[in-house]
Amino acid sequence: MPAWEPDSLAAVAAEVSACRACPRLVAWREQVASEKRAAFRHEEYWGRPVPGFGDPGARLLVVGLAPAAHGGNRTGRVFTGDRSGDWVFRALHRAGYANQATSEHRGDGLALTGAYVSAAVRCAPPANRPTPEERDACATYLAREWALLAQLEVVVCLGAFAYQAVAGLAGLRPRPRFGHGVEAPLAGGVRLVCSYHPSQQNTFTGTLTEAMFDAVFSRAAALTSRTGRLSSVPGRPARPRRTPRR
Repeated sequence: MPAWEPDSLAAVAAEVSACRACPRLVAWREQVASEKRAAFRHEEYWGRPVPGFGDPGARLLVVGLAPAAHGGNRTGRVFTGDRSGDWVFRALHRAGYANQATSEHRGDGLALTGAYVSAAVRCAPPANRPTPEERDACATYLAREWALLAQLEVVVCLGAFAYQAVAGLAGLRPRPRFGHGVEAPLAGGVRLVCSYHPSQQNTFTGTLTEAMFDAVFSRAAALTSRTGRLSSVPGRPARPRRTPRR
């Protein structure tokens, strides 16, 4: 991007979608898109990195791990078309951030109000396990999205991997040990709230229940009801907040 061109969420999304920085992830996402799952054999897979999406005026940023091989890597929208996404959008709907509780494909009418959803890594990783190096290669995209969300007040991290990504960007020191419901203050009055990831491993075993998940987003909603705070941008001074829109 030319230095004189203002950054935007659309520009970040375009760059994310064209990224080929990590050979292992490129090979895997394209293999999955070519071979497909039998249930989706008639669908055209996205097969590219998946950008974040949501309300540009968001006061809540939700950061997940990475797109699912047959979820976001298929649909082209993070947390869309997989069971983890079912949990995320049900919880966002109950908390008042989403207009519907389901998310099946990019054109399904889902709209977020006051929330933006992103991920630490933008390509589907083998075995759902990106490496720290792959996380670091994606860090600039998350940092730019964060910087562009000028009304941001709360970041919810889904899982320890996302927590490490966010804590690293924010320069969080000291860094609390990750745990469900753990909170930490970030620069400029932004609050970090942690949740277990809504993976099948966690939801099927009861490690994460819907009541636990709802409590995280209820807490986020309570925190974002405050006004007159300052936004936090990783690596930049805080700047005055515009009047929040509801």
